[in-house]
Amino acid sequence: MNIQNILTTGLLFMLSLTATAQTEISVYDDNIGQDEAIGLPEGMMSNELDSLLREWNAKNYLTFDENCQSTGENPTYTKEEYITRLSHLPNVIDMPYNEVVRKFIDQYSGRLRRSVSLMLGASNFYFPLFEEALEAYQMPLELRYLPIIESALNPGATSRVGAAGLWQFMLATGKQYGLEVTSLIDERRDPIKSSYAAARYLKDLYDIFGDWTLVIASYNCGPQNVSKAIKRAGGSKDYWTIYPYLPSETRGYVPAFIAANYIMNYYCEHNICPVNTKLPAATDTIMVSHDIRFEQINEICGVSIEELKALNPQYRTNLIPGDARPLPIRMSPEAISAFIEAGDSIYNHRADELFSKKEVEVAVQSAAASRNHGARYVTVRAGDTLGAIARRNHTTVNNIKRLNGLRSSTIRTGKRLRVR
Repeated sequence: MNIQNILTTGLLFMLSLTATAQTEISVYDDNIGQDEAIGLPEGMMSNELDSLLREWNAKNYLTFDENCQSTGENPTYTKEEYITRLSHLPNVIDMPYNEVVRKFIDQYSGRLRRSVSLMLGASNFYFPLFEEALEAYQMPLELRYLPIIESALNPGATSRVGAAGLWQFMLATGKQYGLEVTSLIDERRDPIKSSYAAARYLKDLYDIFGDWTLVIASYNCGPQNVSKAIKRAGGSKDYWTIYPYLPSETRGYVPAFIAANYIMNYYCEHNICPVNTKLPAATDTIMVSHDIRFEQINEICGVSIEELKALNPQYRTNLIPGDARPLPIRMSPEAISAFIEAGDSIYNHRADELFSKKEVEVAVQSAAASRNHGARYVTVRAGDTLGAIARRNHTTVNNIKRLNGLRSSTIRTGKRLRVR
């Protein structure tokens, strides 16, 4: 194994050490005189951070910087220093400091510092796409940090409630903004299409609320929940006034967004080293007008299936269903030239073998199984409470409620609950 492979393996190992089961943090609430549990956004939980480690880009283009001289120490700073730094960010969106924001900065600069290293490297792949889409709709460019807290910059991320992709679109919202979702295609995972859809959605939310902080909160919990919180707060449209009336995770969402802006700009002050990034070679797209499989492209154009999946995460299996309508495939310019040169022969290559109905059905079933990989269920026993179940399974009551859509802590004997 050469030194580069050793360094890359070391990077992935060290970053994998960030995995924890933390799903919420505790913040002291002056209004009620006690600690309050606030849910962490999806991108701050270990499952999405870990899954990014397995992404093709991370394995091929991110490497540990052996020249970084960081001691790994996370310095402490005063309230005034944080306020000054946040005020110096070149942002349109207000970035206030308070103890809730401080708690989220501490998460990124402490428990998640190695993951921040990785995301700093991955941002070189994705931020240009985000900025282009946001600029097209005249949105503040600091909104490019939303996928940090949504998905940890993992286009393959799937949330507990079924949101998917870098921008974590729910199924209905994705379709509303033109993202096709079928058994074979999920355009919520397409980095380019989903970025433009997100920019449109953010613009529409701003047209509703006229306040960027409320837009960010609405992106997390939906405009209906924000409107309800405004009503319960007596009509106030100040985020920190309606804060107590928002869902638990949304109360942490805006502070997490502020913290993400902070850490992605002031990582050096916390001795966080970005991983080295070697930008991928240029890519382009070609439209395919017939059903075609990655295996055919691999064997005719010489592109690995792993690379095809990484560059085209919207396809849920190895099948591109071009018979229904022309669909894009992203590859290197050299591979596209080979595709064009092959002509119709690429569609006919091993077609009888690769296009059996049974084979396609198995591929769809496998994709569904992979989305549920790692889920764990328990059956409620007589005398059980959510607290007891949470302790037995090393999780929290709030997490079990979120996974199962529970509005109260009442459960009945024999009910099957998802705990992971």
